[in-house]
Amino acid sequence: MGKIIGRTVLIVGASSGIGAEVARQLAPGGNRLVVVARRARELATVAEAVRAAGGTCLDIAADALDPQAAAKVVESAVEAFGSVDIALLNAGQGPDMSMEDVSTDDVSRIMALNYDVVVNYLIPLIDQMKRQPAGGLIAQTNSLAGLMGIPRQGPYSAAKAAARTLIDAARVELAPKGIRFTTIHPGFVATDRVGTDGLPKPFQISQEQAARRVIRALQKEPANCFFPWPTATLVRALRILPARLSALVLRALASR
Repeated sequence: MGKIIGRTVLIVGASSGIGAEVARQLAPGGNRLVVVARRARELATVAEAVRAAGGTCLDIAADALDPQAAAKVVESAVEAFGSVDIALLNAGQGPDMSMEDVSTDDVSRIMALNYDVVVNYLIPLIDQMKRQPAGGLIAQTNSLAGLMGIPRQGPYSAAKAAARTLIDAARVELAPKGIRFTTIHPGFVATDRVGTDGLPKPFQISQEQAARRVIRALQKEPANCFFPWPTATLVRALRILPARLSALVLRALASR
């Protein structure tokens, strides 16, 4: 795609963290931003920053867990700007959660927050983009944890893996319609939400650094984007090691 200029970009989960920073960094390019999250006050602050930097911005307070609300967001974006060129599905949470103490309700909640929210936007976006002559790009903020079962993040890893698999299938099926998919796999990012969750965070990067890497992925449209490289390399190595060895390494990391 090249540099993102004059595009309509929908960002779900934009009231803080990576989503908010991506919106702020895209603002100077004359883009039309549609920022969405549950927290209306924080979202309005992001929208004001986008407009101050020269971008056009529509902010919509909506719950990504509500499929009807998600469909209405896509509809409102098209009503305002005519199309959705790029969608970044950035909603999700990954709290510290030990399998020794987890409940079935806990697992269901994490699945909803990291998988259902993707589905709720994915379906109306596909329906819209298949009608657009140029198709569109759907990017999902996944996680390196979605590549394998990470101790103390088992339900989160499972939900992210499910989302990754769904996107992989959609990528193949919808390529003839001009709909492209990028799955973005960050490691640990220093956002306010995860600052006190108690998890060890090797090779953590700032949300500004993460946003720059996300935007680069939106520009280049790889099937998958992994960062930062030290964490990505570690996860790839663990995936090819014998299970007994990778378990020893993961156990050691989780105990730090």
